[in-house]
Amino acid sequence: MASAVKDSRTGYGPLLRTPGAWTFLLPGFLARQPFAMLTIGIVLLVQSTTGSYGTAGAVSATTGVAMALFAPQSGKLADRFGQRAVLIPGVLVHVAGVAALITLALTHAPLWALIAVAVPTGASTPQVGPMVRARWAARLGGSPLMPTAAAFESVTDEFTFVVGPVLATALCTGLHPAAGLVAEAALTLTGGLLFAAQRRSQPTVHRTQAGGRPRVSALSVPGVRVLIVAFLGIGSVFGGMQVSLTAFTEHIGQPGINGVLYGIFAGGNMLAGIACGAIAWKVGPRRRLLVAYGLLALATTPLWLVTAVPLLGAAGLLVGLCIAPALITGYTLVEPLVPAAARTEAFTWLTGAVALGQAAASTSSGQLADRFGPSAGFLVPLAGTALALTVLLALRAHLLPRSSSVTGGTPANGADAPVATVSDDRERELARA
Repeated sequence: MASAVKDSRTGYGPLLRTPGAWTFLLPGFLARQPFAMLTIGIVLLVQSTTGSYGTAGAVSATTGVAMALFAPQSGKLADRFGQRAVLIPGVLVHVAGVAALITLALTHAPLWALIAVAVPTGASTPQVGPMVRARWAARLGGSPLMPTAAAFESVTDEFTFVVGPVLATALCTGLHPAAGLVAEAALTLTGGLLFAAQRRSQPTVHRTQAGGRPRVSALSVPGVRVLIVAFLGIGSVFGGMQVSLTAFTEHIGQPGINGVLYGIFAGGNMLAGIACGAIAWKVGPRRRLLVAYGLLALATTPLWLVTAVPLLGAAGLLVGLCIAPALITGYTLVEPLVPAAARTEAFTWLTGAVALGQAAASTSSGQLADRFGPSAGFLVPLAGTALALTVLLALRAHLLPRSSSVTGGTPANGADAPVATVSDDRERELARA
């Protein structure tokens, strides 16, 4: 079982020297690559067999929505029965679903059949990223290295979403339309089973709370519900940028630079993520999140006004630089807000919120671009982040970390209380005032 490691140091060096970290990092990195390959692989295969982007988009969207809706249930089961117990059957169901989807697509099955198979395929997608984050939280509970771990995972996720689609596209266009999904299934099976085999680093199973009380859902923690709204807003940035950049570059007759512009946006996100993990923060996480989210909402403001490619690239870079601090701090808050018995579930709620926000923003941005021009789609990230920031400011008291000073000596929900920073204590004093 994992044990918490207390360390006063910060930075990537001490993080990666955490005892036992590499035993779950390497297989976890392999197992999470397919996550970004699934939807693009489905689009390329179904479009090639049906000739319809609409059909391909419907099947892909079904998979994404099923993934987002069922992920928290997977996380809840992992908290209760252990990650291995959930991951192994999930991997097998997912691989079977991908195989069935490939078969149906190649045999020109009707849309309803493809959608019927897409639901279990998406629902069983292994939630390796949240599971890795839960292992970090179990290892580092209360340590100053937790923000560094959150930053490291954010950069890893971003790298995955850069490499995965490129690999899937190259396989589908260079070998066979089904090759991307075949590779996705193979990586899921290999990486998932290797990750599941790392039993010593998985978090302790919590079937009941301290004192024998029944387990509670992560969703019952008010702070988690606030973070879900924040992550929906972050998802609106990802979805809105993808669709709006595509529409903009096609409108000006330069579709080839779409990848460059999105790469600048993603690169800004990765650079900011790396920087966040290297900083020894003295400001409490709640205040960092509010400031970072305010800057993100502000950065999305000029996007719909920009008409020149260089300026749009600069604006996209600025937005990318502002996403990582908000995303990383949100994940960091899970450890002090949520009992250990529900952390994997909490991480999956946040991951699912990003996916849902992205799906909704993609649809909304596309409709605005069709009706009012390509720049109109950029209003979606602005609206999404502005609404989320309003909720964050109104309900910021729910984001105060649990502490014995708040709970009268007993940590909230029976969980071990993390080490509170001076800044966190100051935030509580201001909130009470």
